[in-house]
Amino acid sequence: MSRARFTCLFILVHAVTASAAEDTLPRMPWGDPDLQGIWSNATVTTLTRPDEVDKLTLTEAEATAVEKYGLFGEEARREIDNLPEGDLQAGENVGGYNAAWIDAGTRVLRVRGEPRSSIITEPLDGQIPYTLMGRGRFYWQGYKWMTRHDNPEERPDGERCIVGFGSTGGPPMLPVLYNNHYQFVQTPSEVLILVEMSHNVRTIRLDSEHLPEVVRPWLGDSIGHWEGDTLVVRTTQFHPQQNLRAAIKHQVYMTSDSVVEERFTRTNEREILYQFTVTDDSIYTQPWRGEMTLRTAQGPIYEYACHEGNYGLPNILAGARQAEKE
Repeated sequence: MSRARFTCLFILVHAVTASAAEDTLPRMPWGDPDLQGIWSNATVTTLTRPDEVDKLTLTEAEATAVEKYGLFGEEARREIDNLPEGDLQAGENVGGYNAAWIDAGTRVLRVRGEPRSSIITEPLDGQIPYTLMGRGRFYWQGYKWMTRHDNPEERPDGERCIVGFGSTGGPPMLPVLYNNHYQFVQTPSEVLILVEMSHNVRTIRLDSEHLPEVVRPWLGDSIGHWEGDTLVVRTTQFHPQQNLRAAIKHQVYMTSDSVVEERFTRTNEREILYQFTVTDDSIYTQPWRGEMTLRTAQGPIYEYACHEGNYGLPNILAGARQAEKE
């Protein structure tokens, strides 16, 4: 066989093999990769890297230790239910959740099989790269949350059941203490993501244009397109009351004009590789990036009856009025 004929045969075989591999991905009737289903990003790995860790990738032994002894590990979950005997003392912190309420995941985040110490991959230290002004705005917004109780509108969106705590609805969509499920539904022109926490729905319009700048949806305005088998989504025009996204597992400050680019790539039947980049020169020294693995969830999404069970907000305001009287 001549060298030229051998080369042609090699290319043909390689092309057939690659095509066969692509065909294993679930696809919609119109050919786009099928992202539909219920997915979870629950993990004990946090957005930012713990101070005592200086690398992104952990060994399996280190991952096992985090899953058992880490901040949200097995021992910490067990300790939550370790209450003292007798009645709780009035005026003391009685806590907010027992272990039955928590679904923060039990395993360290693994991306391409690698155990990770943080969701953030860049900068290399695994931290959000605030400018001095950006960090100041972060603390100032947090101070206002802690000290202002005159009306419901001054309280965080999560307390008001408008959006979920932290950045669970995103983007970027980050795991919180519970309710870490997302349901994807697709049409040829839209991808919709139902967020379990507070049942917000992200509507990603494909190959479209952004809304007028005066329109500021709670979860921003998302435009998507396909690059090969990857769904690329650009979101900006966030609602100004979404600037500080604070939860027990992460705290992120963004502005109404921050830009988030997300990339969704279904890698097999059970996983979607989720990558994101956050850009805002007004508060960050550089863009910061992260990646996670979305895994197929077991079972359906149940109703999150936030309003029906929300005794916290009226009690916060009533407590503030009582404090003023005293």
